[in-house]
Amino acid sequence: MNHPLPPTPVLEIGGTHVTAALVHGPGGGWRVAQDSIVRRGLDAHAPAGGLLDAIAAAAAGLGAAHSGAWGVALPGPFDYAAGVALYEHVGKFDELKGVDVGAELARRLGTTARSISFLNDADAFGIGEVALGAAGGSRRAVCITLGTGVGSSFLADGVPVKSGSEVPPEGSCYLLTYGGLPLEDTVSRRAIRRAYAAAAAPGENHDAGTPDVREIAGAARAGDPVAAAVLDHAFGAAGAAAAPYLKRFGAEVLVVGGSMTGSWDLVEPSLRRGIASVEPGLARLPLRKAERSEEAGLVGAAYWARAAGNAV
Repeated sequence: MNHPLPPTPVLEIGGTHVTAALVHGPGGGWRVAQDSIVRRGLDAHAPAGGLLDAIAAAAAGLGAAHSGAWGVALPGPFDYAAGVALYEHVGKFDELKGVDVGAELARRLGTTARSISFLNDADAFGIGEVALGAAGGSRRAVCITLGTGVGSSFLADGVPVKSGSEVPPEGSCYLLTYGGLPLEDTVSRRAIRRAYAAAAAPGENHDAGTPDVREIAGAARAGDPVAAAVLDHAFGAAGAAAAPYLKRFGAEVLVVGGSMTGSWDLVEPSLRRGIASVEPGLARLPLRKAERSEEAGLVGAAYWARAAGNAV
């Protein structure tokens, strides 16, 4: 008689929150147990102990009826193999610098943590999109996220590719440049808000009352030429910077997630224009908006934990 595998416990850690959940699969398809989801706010500037306590509290909310093989997705810089944080001057989690997060979480979780596998949050998103089918069964898929920054994952048969000339350094588009500046100085929440404020009200305090990206997108739809130009430039830059690597990698599809895809009607044409301006042969590359972004990262973390050989 076949017994179903116990669910895989996962954590998805962002700059303002942590989400814990139980994930079933792969038998019968990957599925997040919706009634298991625990979400807690995080203060990214809190002392290390407080951060770790908050993360462990969310994890403890899942109970003990799971495999004990944890998958943890979180942003870099982080030594994912060793489980050690490398944050410094990145505006979040700086107090964790040098902390063995794996050991600290294991100590706090006790017997409910048999093993902990870490991976980059953008890779978790990409793996999840492949596992859930959003990448259309493609063998060479690229997934990017547009939000507070630019995340990316270049996946060959569902496995992130992190080195080699066919991908950006570390497989990370945020390390690319555009116009001689880091890409995130052009396409990120802070960059778009700053660019709009500077163009709409030159010389004024650009931190006071600046609309967020959602409001800037609304203004663009309403006919504001400044808002439209700022967004077109930002999303076009993302496409132009990624284009050479999309070609080298042999991307069959580009899946886009993140908060900015709420303005997909503005993102998609500008992103496509940027790609085609550098690599005309990619003008017809399929671009797809991720439709299961919240699930994808959780599923990706579970997939990674099982692939690492930690599943029961």
